[in-house]
Amino acid sequence: MPRARLSPATLLILSVLTLSLGRAPALIVPMTGWTPQNGDANYWADARGECVLREERHGQAFPTFTSPDEARSFALKLQSSLGRTVSNVVTQPVDRAGSWGVLAAYDYQQSGVKYRVSQLFLSDSGVLRTVTGSSAALAASGCATDMRDFIRYLAN
Repeated sequence: MPRARLSPATLLILSVLTLSLGRAPALIVPMTGWTPQNGDANYWADARGECVLREERHGQAFPTFTSPDEARSFALKLQSSLGRTVSNVVTQPVDRAGSWGVLAAYDYQQSGVKYRVSQLFLSDSGVLRTVTGSSAALAASGCATDMRDFIRYLAN
């Protein structure tokens, strides 16, 4: 069954709707065929199990960035820190309705398999919350593009 691609306009509309509805108690994944794993609405996988998404709330303090410069400063520190343990690290600030988060993408190797990871760092009332997606780096699956678009534009 072919996957529907979300156009940039649709992503923008969904993002605005998501933001206007407030913060949900668990990650909402608006992609057809994705299901929560083991009844956990913070951990999702596509129908073929090639891509996974996980939302985590950490007990660690994390600042709310109010400008792209604040987020960019953190992004550069994060890029340097991640670069010690993973490869091909890229970070950037992302706007979330007037506050800013940081998006990181990197390659991670485990048990001989290389994974491409996209990870969004957000402040949730001053506490770190992450939304992380991963897929095998060599997989040419459509789920990877959908997942990365979700993390980049919709995860909130």
